[in-house]
Formats: sequence, structure tokens, C-alpha cells
Amino acid sequence: MSEKNREGKRTARERLAVEREKQRSADKRRRALIVGATVVGVLGVAAAIGVIAAEVGKDDGGEASGPVVAPSGAQGKDSLAIPVGEESARSTLTVWEDFRCPACKNFEQAYRPVIHELTEAGQLKVDYHLATIIDGNMGGTGSRTAANAAACAQDAGKFTAYHDVLYDNQPQEADDAFAKTDKLIELAGKVDGLDTPAFRRCVTEGTHNAWVDKSATAFRTGGFSGTPTVLFGDKNIYADRSMTPAKLKQMVQDENK
Repeated sequence: MSEKNREGKRTARERLAVEREKQRSADKRRRALIVGATVVGVLGVAAAIGVIAAEVGKDDGGEASGPVVAPSGAQGKDSLAIPVGEESARSTLTVWEDFRCPACKNFEQAYRPVIHELTEAGQLKVDYHLATIIDGNMGGTGSRTAANAAACAQDAGKFTAYHDVLYDNQPQEADDAFAKTDKLIELAGKVDGLDTPAFRRCVTEGTHNAWVDKSATAFRTGGFSGTPTVLFGDKNIYADRSMTPAKLKQMVQDENK
């Protein structure tokens, strides 16, 4: 083989080696880019999940200052339950609700007649617990302000009637109309004897705001999935798709036999 041919083959081998090294370098850069993009993607998903979790669990803008003042007649652990019905009733319904919550309104409209019938007959006691989940999810303070107003109505012995008025006049979920104390006082005019100077002062001063915040904390830490949560004994009847007002009435009557 001539020197010229040997030189040509050596040059060709060198060029091939250079090309292979370039290809390896390019492959290495491409793998690095893919890994980098994957890491960024994972971090992006994690960030998105963090935002979602924060939105679901965020507070309503800070807890109220001042002492925790429970409404008159409040019962249960930390006096967080507003009772309706006879203490001697053999059946108890525990309701966690939010006055801005559309599903709570739907439950109230469907079950209100039978609940009123059973509580007035002394067969059922209802323990109402007030939450502020919509303030956390949608923003605003209407859940808390309305809950405080309902607690003020409890002080006046008018909780049930005012409770029903609030649901009958519930704004759209994204509308924070209940944050306005003037609106809540206006609605009190629909309940005989409720619109008094004492009630107005209780509403405008947020007398029970810290108590509402404590109730809301109990809801958030209680393992509940949402409002309304309606417990008959240990059973969440709101999660029971077969439940009806008639079925609830029969359950209560069976307990009272």
C-alpha cells in the first residue's frame, strides 16, 4: 500500500472519530436538555399542586382579634354547637354548614320542612356548626360575617328563623354580599323582633367573629370533606345518595320508638 493511500485511510479514520465525538457530545447535550425539561416539568406540576392545595386550604384572610365569645346557649366541645330542638330528643343531627355554600342551601331547602317538623315535635335535636369554607375558596368574608350574624340571632333567641332567612336570600357563590353588615341587618328585618340595637351592635362589632374562626378551625381540622356535612350518629347522610327527607324522618322515628 502506498504512503498516500495509508495517509488517506488515516485521515478518514480521524474524520470518523471526530464525527463520532461530535455525535456523542450532541447526544449528551440532548439528554441533558431532556432531563432538565423533565425536572422543570415536575417542579411546575408540584408548584401547581401547591397552589391548588393553598387555594383549598387557605384561610379567609386572618383570624379575628379579641376574645372568643360563644353565643347564648352554645353547647358541645368548646361551645361550638348551636342547638335547635329539645335537649331530651333521642336523635341528634349534626350539621356543618356555610351560609355562602350553594350545596348547603340545597340541603336546607330539601330537608328544612322535615327537620322543623321533627325538632318541633321533640323527636330531633340539631347541632349546627358554622364553617367559612367559601371565604377560603372564593375569597371575601361573607361566610364569617353571616355566621357571626347568625350567632347574634342566637343571642336574641331567633337563630332558626334567621338561619332560614339567610339561606332564602343567599347570594351567588362568588358574590360576597354577606360581607356587608348592612345587608345582614336588612335581612334581620324579615324576622319578627330581631332587628334591635343589641343585634345591630353585635353584627357591626363582630362580637362572635373569633368564635366563628374557632369553629372554622374545628371544621378544617376535623377531617371533613366539605359543606354541608350532615351526621346522623356517625353516618354522613349527605354522602348517602339514597337519602331522602322521608327516609331521614323514618330513621328518627325508629330511634324514638
